[in-house]
Amino acid sequence: MAARHPECGIASSGYSINRENDEEASNSVSELDERPVDDAVDQPADAAADAATGPAADADDAPVAEAEEEELDPTAQLQRELAAAPGAWYVIHSYAGYENKVKVNLENRTQSLAMEDFIFQIEVPTEEVTEVKNGKRVQVQRKVFPGYILVRMDLNDESWGAVRNTPGVTGFVGATSRPSPLSLDEVVRILAPASEPQRRGAKAPAVVVDYVIGESVTVMDGPFATLQATVSEIMAEHQKLKVLVSIFGRETPVELAFSQVSKI
Repeated sequence: MAARHPECGIASSGYSINRENDEEASNSVSELDERPVDDAVDQPADAAADAATGPAADADDAPVAEAEEEELDPTAQLQRELAAAPGAWYVIHSYAGYENKVKVNLENRTQSLAMEDFIFQIEVPTEEVTEVKNGKRVQVQRKVFPGYILVRMDLNDESWGAVRNTPGVTGFVGATSRPSPLSLDEVVRILAPASEPQRRGAKAPAVVVDYVIGESVTVMDGPFATLQATVSEIMAEHQKLKVLVSIFGRETPVELAFSQVSKI
């Protein structure tokens, strides 16, 4: 059976190409071989490739980029994780200052009572704040809700008793025997990363001022260094104090930065 030429579709074995006896037949085949068949075939392929990389393809890529950006959002990621996790979130009372100790107690009690299938996670919500102590700004973690702890659990009589009877726990928030869980949005607002507002250009961590009006301080810098002064006004947003310095027997108001004074 005659094989066809891959480009021009002509049965090549139907020709007896003899360069010495039939030069004309050889030239005919050469002319057929030189026809720009490839160009005609390649042109639609190139057009299809251009179409694939055109505006339609860019439009298809847009949802992918948006999805990737959403995946990088820690709050959205946290919400998905919380929605997929078993159990519901409940709030328990404790003594202020003992939240971390109660968390450890409850974790140990969960293991000792083999309650891991019912009590899944214990959290003490914290936030990053800036405290000014002795004229120095310090970043610290502060309890968001002093005296309260969050527990993710499946609530039944056994798990309720395990939590309620943990040393340091004074009770559940809500009904005594059947407390109400937090909503997903409430949990996200409480547990969302504290540093996120900074990354999004929102407000910086709150500044906790370690001074009170009427307090005596020592001036550490400037022309009034080593003198004692009394705080008369606190300007936390500007990180400054207005103090009264005794000069020649008279109290003179002076404005100083937090870093220029020290507590006595």
